[in-house]
Amino acid sequence: MLRKKTMVNTDLLQKMDAYWRAANYLSVGQIYLYDNPLLKQPLTLAHIKPRLLGHWGTTPGLNFIYVHLNRVITQYGLNVLPITGPGHGGPGLVVNAYLEGTYSEVYPHVSQDEAGMKRLFTQFSFPGGIPSHVAPETPGSIHEGGELGYALSHAFGAAFDNPDFLVACVVGDGEAETGPLATSWHSNKFLNPVRDGAVLPILHLNGYKIAGPTVLARIPHDELEALCVGYGYRPYFVEGDEPMAMHRQMAATLDAVVAEIKKIQRVARTNGFKKRPRWPMIVLRSPKGWTRPKFVDGKRTEGTFRSHQVPMGDMSHPGHVKVLERWMKSYRPQ
Repeated sequence: MLRKKTMVNTDLLQKMDAYWRAANYLSVGQIYLYDNPLLKQPLTLAHIKPRLLGHWGTTPGLNFIYVHLNRVITQYGLNVLPITGPGHGGPGLVVNAYLEGTYSEVYPHVSQDEAGMKRLFTQFSFPGGIPSHVAPETPGSIHEGGELGYALSHAFGAAFDNPDFLVACVVGDGEAETGPLATSWHSNKFLNPVRDGAVLPILHLNGYKIAGPTVLARIPHDELEALCVGYGYRPYFVEGDEPMAMHRQMAATLDAVVAEIKKIQRVARTNGFKKRPRWPMIVLRSPKGWTRPKFVDGKRTEGTFRSHQVPMGDMSHPGHVKVLERWMKSYRPQ
């Protein structure tokens, strides 16, 4: 297991955490809310969509990765393309484009104010709106991810013959069980550090598929590490559930990974490509549905398959509206 201390100061990490909370808030709002986007009024059933669609379970992890990629893009001047295998994490990719301002540039009616936020929420997986996956309507999308298994193939395809490209590819642990994905780990054998860009696989282990556990989240740590090494990678592990500790781990890991990739490319481009390098990858282990209520109706939800899609599908159930309101307010939207 490879870990390093981060040089990122606490103030910046707290700002990144605030950005992550904002992305999580907006992601939940897309799934649930039809009105009252800033919760200025007490939440009622009338503010909630009559039919709830979307996937929450993978989304907080994707939002976490996104804000950390933004930090290294800014700090190191990188040209990064994110590809997310769990395309049903669409709420997160849409809201990150919205927070950055890109979404409003492409769709001016979805403005960065309360009225625009209401449109952002209302349109999600709603008649006349947008799909719940990372569909072509999402700015920058080249990989929808609805049919699992092709994220790494698309990532390496984007990196070939693009020497300044870093493609950060998130692989869901359910997706990792598919045949196409299991085979595409070997695409690193075809990557030339002189003329190609780099691919950074991020294996996101949150433990569950739609109705049960995943294989790679259940095997022993040393076996998982050996599997990654056997595929030809140098794995870095980021594991836990306490937000600030995870921010520190992820920041330090990305600093180390970026330095390693730059070194591989610098050596190859100076001395020629003489031996296939061992490229870095990240294994991110975080709870399924991270940051949502841990229990609903007496049943464990965070860290279980119950967080995969809509964690509370029946909002007419007594108390569910209050649970949702407390959940959204836990991100401190004010």
